Amino acid sequence: MEPLDLPTLPEPYRIKAVERIRRTTRGERERLLADAGYNVFALRSDDVYVDLLTDSGVGAMSDRQWSALMAGDESYAGARSFARFEEAVRRLLGFPRVIPTHQGRGAEHVLCAALVNAGDVIPGNAHFDTTKAHIEHRGGVALDVTIDEASKPQSRHPFKGNVDVAKLRAALREHQGKVPFVLVTVTCNTVGGQPVSLANLREVRAACDDARVPLMLDIARYAENSLFIKRREHPEMGVREIARATMDLADAVTMSAKKDAYVNIGGFLALRSEALFEKVAPYAVLYEGFLTYGGLAGRDLEAMAVGLEEGLDEDTLAHRIGQVHGLGRGLEAAGIPVLTPYGGHAIYVDAAAFLPHLRREQFPAQALVAELYLEGGVRAVEVGAVMAGRDPATGKHRFPDLELVRLAVPRRTYTQAHLDHVVRTAKAVWERRSKVKGVAFARETPILRHFTSTFARTE
Repeated sequence: MEPLDLPTLPEPYRIKAVERIRRTTRGERERLLADAGYNVFALRSDDVYVDLLTDSGVGAMSDRQWSALMAGDESYAGARSFARFEEAVRRLLGFPRVIPTHQGRGAEHVLCAALVNAGDVIPGNAHFDTTKAHIEHRGGVALDVTIDEASKPQSRHPFKGNVDVAKLRAALREHQGKVPFVLVTVTCNTVGGQPVSLANLREVRAACDDARVPLMLDIARYAENSLFIKRREHPEMGVREIARATMDLADAVTMSAKKDAYVNIGGFLALRSEALFEKVAPYAVLYEGFLTYGGLAGRDLEAMAVGLEEGLDEDTLAHRIGQVHGLGRGLEAAGIPVLTPYGGHAIYVDAAAFLPHLRREQFPAQALVAELYLEGGVRAVEVGAVMAGRDPATGKHRFPDLELVRLAVPRRTYTQAHLDHVVRTAKAVWERRSKVKGVAFARETPILRHFTSTFARTE
């Protein structure tokens, strides 16, 4: 079997425009971090040197995408830009109906509003924060049925995003009549951007068919998932072929096009059956806008149509994932504990192993995020207990198996020198790790608390 990490490759593009970024001093960062309540979401982008907060909507669009913007038809209904977008979805993904939304969580909102009722259970592979929030907001339960290997940071399982099909079948039996759909995320962000195999998806499809329950996919990073399948499972297939085979297993998909469609804004809900389309369409009109614009300008639809094509380019994918894996190798060489094998869009630092002297109640991942900014102006994001929130039934903190810091690499944005700076920054914090203090909530917000809460240092 070939290595699970991809080599760092030369960029399959050349730079045509640049955006200035500035360096701050440590003294400035100490003040800025304190003013932000030790929550890096509250920092101004001008005060961040290398921004690895997310890969969502922050990448560089291509010359073809920028050119497509000028062709945008801004008609309220029936715009030709929607027709071009719809054609791209049908041709590349195979879904006859598509509803544009302003971003991925807009598609989640529409889907959950139409299908999820109080007491419903939605099984899936480690639902992401916004997905879980939409399900719980409707009174449903987001049930994690990911394989056990997903919670083992050093496991070398090639598809740690896989669903445990035995757990899924048990859940479908136990909650018969209360499962409106099964939702599988490809790749699975919450467990480290880990891929899901085609074989596993076929088993999930069979389980759903036996239970007569629809299968939905979150395909924000489906192109990256397809390259992993090609490298680790089906080398005889092309990425586009794998992507289409993946889509063929789903009744519907939600997508944040800000990931693998390389746009700065946009998403969609694509559906196979007319009956399901008729059920969700009124909610799309209510929450997002008319069905042919969905909260977007015509120019955004044009850019998405082009981005869907470019996102499936194998050279682009190999470089993109190779750049992420190069960051992982650099961190591991510095002795820093990271989740392996490396995922597609980000490297995940094991914050519990990095800061073992901190209790879970001191939120080690949130503390480490603050230290990375303080040390080198690097903005990352916590994927641990803060993001997991509180159990709606008990009100207690949920402590997930993994306490991670995500370093998400924007597409076509940073050079190797920037990522070398990230490694040096993390190494400097690693060398003084025993002195890092934990954090506690100063102000805790009730929904998606990691975005807007503030913190204070603990002693």
